[in-house]
Amino acid sequence: MTQESLYEKGNIKRLSEFAKLAPDAFKSFAAFDKAAVADGVIPRRTKELIAVAVAHVTGCPYCIDIHVNAAKELNVSKEEIAEAVMVATGLKAGSAMAHGVNALQAYDGNNDGDLYEKSNIDRLGEFAKLAPDAFRAFAQLDKEAVKPGKISGKDKELIAVAVAHVTGCPYCIEIHTANAKKLDVTKEEMAEAILVGAALKAGSAMAHGVNALNAFDE
Repeated sequence: MTQESLYEKGNIKRLSEFAKLAPDAFKSFAAFDKAAVADGVIPRRTKELIAVAVAHVTGCPYCIDIHVNAAKELNVSKEEIAEAVMVATGLKAGSAMAHGVNALQAYDGNNDGDLYEKSNIDRLGEFAKLAPDAFRAFAQLDKEAVKPGKISGKDKELIAVAVAHVTGCPYCIEIHTANAKKLDVTKEEMAEAILVGAALKAGSAMAHGVNALNAFDE
């Protein structure tokens, strides 16, 4: 099988083939995917905004298409979609930026012990001197992305917590969990947001399985 585009929208229809190829695991995945975005202490509408944001971090075009359309069905506006994408953008940049403190530690020969000392993040301000213009622009993006707008500050921090678990940045998890707590996010809400992130990360791998089927059948 040959095709010009590796991301034809119709490819996703092949996903059901996994129900025959790996039935037990696929059934478990489908149940997890459904449960993660169902109404809970976080309403499904907010969960779909989280899902849209995370899909932009996993870079899965199938997931973006599915969850943007699911969000639209719940009357999510284009402005809200845009704000969710910008939170994801800020967090993905923030993960790279936060890990810059590890680069400083490595450069200075200070990586003999724990590579993720909580205090390492205190070195982030050094970038204001090392690369002032770019760091200033990053700091502005980081601030603006989570500022309340069409999406509340609380929901943006829930999005940020979920995205931070997908980028795998322990500094970002620490920072945005603390920010969320200040906005009265409960531990139950945090758990549900994290599980949406986990489902989308799994979903990205699963959705790309249709590309594997296409490649195998060529």
